[in-house]
Amino acid sequence: MADASDKRSDRSSGRRSRREGSRPGKPKETGSRPAPGTRPSREQGWPRWGIWLVLGLVASFLFFPNLFPADDLDEVSYDRFLGQVTAHEVSDVLVDNLTGRIEFTDVDGVLHVTAGPLELSIDDRRLLADSGAAVLFETPKPGFLQSWLPLLLPVGLIILFFWWMSRRAQGQMGGMMSIGRSKAKLYSTERPGTTFDDVAGYEGVKTEIREVVDFLKDTEKFSEIGARVPKGVLLVGPPGTGKTLIARAVAGEAGVPFLSVTGSDFMEMFVGVGASRVRDLFDTARKMGRAIIFIDEVDSVGRKRGAGMGGGHDEREQTLNQILSEMDGFESSEGIVMIAATNRPDILDSALLRPGRFDRQVVVPLPELEDRRKILDVHVKGKRMGDDVDLSVVARGTPGMSGADLANLVNEAALVAVRTGNDAILAEHLDMARDRILMGQKRESLAMTDAEKEMTAYHEAGHALCASLLPKAPPVHKVTIIPRGRALGVTMMLPEEERHTDQQDHLEDDLVVAMGGRVAEDLVFGVISNGAHSDLVHATKSASRMVREWGMSDVVGPMAWSSNNQVFLGDGMLATRDYSDETARVIDKEIQRILVEQEKRCRDLLTKHRQALDLVARALLEQETISGEEVGRLIGIAAGSDPASTD
Repeated sequence: MADASDKRSDRSSGRRSRREGSRPGKPKETGSRPAPGTRPSREQGWPRWGIWLVLGLVASFLFFPNLFPADDLDEVSYDRFLGQVTAHEVSDVLVDNLTGRIEFTDVDGVLHVTAGPLELSIDDRRLLADSGAAVLFETPKPGFLQSWLPLLLPVGLIILFFWWMSRRAQGQMGGMMSIGRSKAKLYSTERPGTTFDDVAGYEGVKTEIREVVDFLKDTEKFSEIGARVPKGVLLVGPPGTGKTLIARAVAGEAGVPFLSVTGSDFMEMFVGVGASRVRDLFDTARKMGRAIIFIDEVDSVGRKRGAGMGGGHDEREQTLNQILSEMDGFESSEGIVMIAATNRPDILDSALLRPGRFDRQVVVPLPELEDRRKILDVHVKGKRMGDDVDLSVVARGTPGMSGADLANLVNEAALVAVRTGNDAILAEHLDMARDRILMGQKRESLAMTDAEKEMTAYHEAGHALCASLLPKAPPVHKVTIIPRGRALGVTMMLPEEERHTDQQDHLEDDLVVAMGGRVAEDLVFGVISNGAHSDLVHATKSASRMVREWGMSDVVGPMAWSSNNQVFLGDGMLATRDYSDETARVIDKEIQRILVEQEKRCRDLLTKHRQALDLVARALLEQETISGEEVGRLIGIAAGSDPASTD
């Protein structure tokens, strides 16, 4: 069934917080451009008129007889011709030796034509000789096209084939010769580019990085006082928070060229290509005087060297070594600043992060409430919004969402509005879109039995009741037993305010809420189903971190053993445990103790408010989806009818 809590306080998926290109003047890739009023020159090669000439020759060869107009002579049969010859009614005869065509003129001066045999018989020749007519045998000579076209056409096709093969080989050779060139896209300042005004929210980040803009605008001011601006700035943050957009805004504010490349562009199947592309990238930047080099997803090429399984790759290490060398090769006075973005700073090589290279890290976190409000203002531009939409309410109901998540939310709401036949995005459409993103798509084709539906209702009622009764748990926003995603039911909770730290009492109440569905099933039906699997996974992981990492166990004490080693880096694959077997047993017992204690708290709470549990479950069976306010109202009704159930 559903997780105990569907609050998304640590969402990190998404894209940029602002759609690139929102300004009318998006930076464009530079290159050679034709002068105004001139047409761009075509690539040198086979001329266009030559292709038409070849096609014309082929057509003339295939349809040569059709090029001549049909003669308007009187055509007669060969027998009639012989009869007229015998009757001495023919004065002139012209015989074509190649085609057997015979043209003759009768005594009245009328010209006739007939088709005779290619070679006249002896009797026919004697008949023509005895007729007294003037007989002429002619062998016409073929024209130029008829003589040479059958020979020139195959030769021309062969020459054309070899020319095409030569051009293809030259293109492949050119590609091989340019494989070591950088694939960075160059954006100039010919048009107004992205600025800080295009980045909604993140005032602290923009303030911290504005120093780079000031340096690029006025390098001499920093040089006179002897100040050294960082060569490299590393933007660190979850995906979708707008790191790339912020880097482009720096270039747009400073008015300098912007070289953009991803870490994977350096990798190729050939050895040494990555290092060659790094050299070409920095050479291009030096020729521009002042420029910004931006490497997106730098962790793909800047991963720790020799880190073990999955971390060692000779070609990647050579590329990283070249980057380290190039960053040491230019001085801060040259006006070149390198900006990189990553969401995995923990796997970067330490040499890359030392002072003198990427010596400043700017954290781009998930947007806060006010930032989300500004980001929503950006993404609703160009969309028809209803009068009942309050973006402040939407911002409060989307904690943990990145800028890309908010863009997706608005787009989903627009799709819902179109599907429902509305001409504007209403508040209910935004609510439906948020439910789809947070809880998943409805699985309307899934049919549950009455017994499964009742157990699901009590399961979700247990979660909702615990969340509503415990003071430290986030308030319930919505409860549903409509299957969504992979869950048969969902209880969604939204915090009233954003918390950046979790105290022990908050975590313990969260464990009680996680146990609510499992305990409710056992309390009502006397059975335990596998629907609480995800709840138990969440609770066990939380209790483990309380004991192992956060020092929330009096028995274990203030000690921390992190369990976040990344296997693909080889960290901890062959490493021994930091603690003894006895300590491991103590940790396991403490985790078990915390889970058992919170399960007992949950059981006592649901037993005490059993009537409220029944009311909430009955409401879910009747309505399938109820709000958090409805859950509170049902709890109040149960408390009023049974004073013993009040706290």
